[in-house]
Amino acid sequence: MTARAADRARYDRATAHLDAPLALVDLDAFDANAEDLVRRAGGKPIRVASKSVRCRTLLERVLATDGFAGIMSFTLAESLWLARSGFEDILLAYPSADRTAFAELAADPKLAAAVTVMVDDVSQLDLIDGARGEGREVIRVCLELDTALKLFGGRVRVGALRSPLHSPAQVADVARAVARRSGFKLVGIMAYEGHIAGVGDAVAGRPFRSRAIRLMQATARRELAERRAAVVRAVRAVVPDLEYVNGGGTGSVQHTAAEDAVTEIAAGSGLYVPRLFDNYTSFSGRPAALFAQPVVRRPGVGIVTVLGGGYPASGAAGPDRLPVPYLPEGLRYDPQEGPGEVQTPLLGSPADDLLIGDKVWFRHAKAGELCERFDVLHLVEGDAVTATVPTYRGEGQTFL
Repeated sequence: MTARAADRARYDRATAHLDAPLALVDLDAFDANAEDLVRRAGGKPIRVASKSVRCRTLLERVLATDGFAGIMSFTLAESLWLARSGFEDILLAYPSADRTAFAELAADPKLAAAVTVMVDDVSQLDLIDGARGEGREVIRVCLELDTALKLFGGRVRVGALRSPLHSPAQVADVARAVARRSGFKLVGIMAYEGHIAGVGDAVAGRPFRSRAIRLMQATARRELAERRAAVVRAVRAVVPDLEYVNGGGTGSVQHTAAEDAVTEIAAGSGLYVPRLFDNYTSFSGRPAALFAQPVVRRPGVGIVTVLGGGYPASGAAGPDRLPVPYLPEGLRYDPQEGPGEVQTPLLGSPADDLLIGDKVWFRHAKAGELCERFDVLHLVEGDAVTATVPTYRGEGQTFL
């Protein structure tokens, strides 16, 4: 029996009493992935990205693991909710225009102490000031550095379109604006190198593309390490007591941690290990989050149909954004239909061994987005469900 077949047998036994559709997290794999992230971070703390987890119970579990400290959140409303739930040291990774939430933040000492907001433009400070109302708490601020690699005089850009702050001088200018402004405190710098951390460098069946990605990433790592160090020096000249410099992501943990200028790493997807993280030469993880759909039809030889399953991930549309049938091994989509809103035909010889009501296990393309489809996660240890816990959605929280 292969390791994957053994996992299928475990999951089927653990959930035999449960009807699909359902989602599970294999805690043995989840914990092993957490330990691997800590090993790769080489002693630098890891701030867990909440958007990749979207379950308070599992956020608590990973933050209880040595080597993890703090949360990187994705909306201001989520940040306030987490702070009110008892989480501390929450860094909002994206600028916000939520005036209601800013008013709450500025009026509550506990929230203001727990949450740091992201800024890359002075006009964002104006928005916050305009939303304060009667609140006069000091707002903690982090500046985001654009990590994109620019080549040929800027005519070619590789990297996500995020912050406009690219050079040390640009970041230092905004740092001075924050430092001069009453009611704000600059505490950190963040730089997410998505073109390194979020792009696999071993694309199956694409050797030339894989080599090109590795060359690009090696060049980008060198350029960014030098520029990030210069940015940190420039900002520390303005704010000597900067608390942290955050960088990286699941796919670049060990490379980013090697930079002296970086004090902490961000990671989250590496806990669940969705399918987009299968194509890396620098690490491998154990798939920990899966969902099951029930077989409801057998249209013919080598074909079964499961209920639902069309759960595409965000990003540029393409086959890599689709979930994949994972267990039993050997199933594939019908190219004429793909994964559907209410039914999904699956082709392959394993279909002939599946009965009505059997479960087919899938892996989502991205990490936390799976939790937007399910109210609960069934936590599996060995071959038993040991707990069933709510996702954000299950707690009535849909932040985006």
